[in-house]
Amino acid sequence: MPPLLAIHLLGTKISALAFGTQPLYAYILLVLWVFSPWIGVQQAILVLVAWAHGVIGLHFWLRIRPWYPRGRLLLFAGALLLPVLALLGFAEAGREVARLYRDPAWLEQAKAAIHFPDAAQVALLYGIQRWFLIGFAALIAATLAARLVRDRLLRRGAIAIDYPEGRRVDVPRGTTILEASRIGGIPHASVCGGRGRCSTCRVRVTAGLTQLPPASAEEKRVLDRVGAAPNVRLACQTRPSHGCAVTPLLPAAATPSEARSRPGYVQGREEEIAILFADLRSFTQFAEHRLPYDVVFLLNRYFRAMGTAVEAAGGQVDKFIGDGVMALFGVGGDPAEGCRQALAAARRMAENLDEMNRGLAHDLPTPLRIGVGINVGHVIVGEMGFARATSVTAIGDSVNTASRLETLTKDFACQLIVAEAVADKAGLDLAAFPRHEIEVRGRVGLMAIRVIEDARALPLNEPLARTAGEGGARPEGAGG
Repeated sequence: MPPLLAIHLLGTKISALAFGTQPLYAYILLVLWVFSPWIGVQQAILVLVAWAHGVIGLHFWLRIRPWYPRGRLLLFAGALLLPVLALLGFAEAGREVARLYRDPAWLEQAKAAIHFPDAAQVALLYGIQRWFLIGFAALIAATLAARLVRDRLLRRGAIAIDYPEGRRVDVPRGTTILEASRIGGIPHASVCGGRGRCSTCRVRVTAGLTQLPPASAEEKRVLDRVGAAPNVRLACQTRPSHGCAVTPLLPAAATPSEARSRPGYVQGREEEIAILFADLRSFTQFAEHRLPYDVVFLLNRYFRAMGTAVEAAGGQVDKFIGDGVMALFGVGGDPAEGCRQALAAARRMAENLDEMNRGLAHDLPTPLRIGVGINVGHVIVGEMGFARATSVTAIGDSVNTASRLETLTKDFACQLIVAEAVADKAGLDLAAFPRHEIEVRGRVGLMAIRVIEDARALPLNEPLARTAGEGGARPEGAGG
């Protein structure tokens, strides 16, 4: 931009100060449209370059805002139209001045008002421009040379930053971790471009944490916003003075949504939650005799019915496994409320499946059946996976036990098995249902469970009385 701007600055401000030229719009348009059209082309290019530069900056600034994806197309239309309309206005004004230029009376009046520089003064202005461009190029060359010299001097005291998979990058002291990743060719997310406005470049420091300089107030504010652990830092703001080891926490292709505020449990912590597993009975044999399209259609209907039941009860679907569902309740909240939500979800799932069976009665040889197991216990909750296959999930013995309870519904010929601890925490009286003490593989001692033949028979109380996610709630025991 400076080289393109130089001639405009010389022809207006400098000419006015040195020679008394009045830089009226008529003068500028005569120069750009009539006397030196090539300079007019340069100034049009300057507008486009400066506008594009500004729009790129605005995009990087705004794309971490939650509302930006919704308003992006409208903003893009404005960013496209504004310079187009401006250049059209410039062209229209230039044509008007070119028409007036052919009028000798108007031209004499314009010369008297503008005080055009003479040929010698114009030559002087072009000479100044030439020296400005030479000086500008020399400054750029000197800057690049100075950086090479600085890097050579700094590399004498280089430090090592270690990354996963045995990768190491040697960088000068004062280099940010994000810059080190770029120097070493290690892909590293940075949605805001390394300005400390987002958190996508954050890393977990696995060695050398105590030797790092403390986080600035701005860095700490961003880390607090995403609930980062104490050993997590922003790569773009951390300048190690000693060697350290880091692990980037987000994939290199992280999106702006990753920069927004997120619950603290995604970093990984132990919580007591309720876990629900559900599985379709005999679906593999059923699918063997159906067209692939029919199988996909039916599974999507089933997943929708189960997913809406889970979400309507306040839980979150962890994953769909084949024709099974795993859901979590009470994550980041109260385990008692999570147990109530899990029982509410089981009832809704039974109701939604019944509604689905009635709707597909002519297409199904026999009604679809499910088995559901619910357990509560301490698990490790966190964001796990790789690249795009990353999600918040839970692992632990309590998860395995919930899966085994779902499997036991086949042995007990029932729809739902609930660990008695779930009912106790939920404050729900399940004394009307058979109680058993069983051995669960991987657990020491017996486990008390309640066997419920039809989940729709769960007693209706305050936590269970909301509208079902699909088909609505019905009186106890209703259905086909």
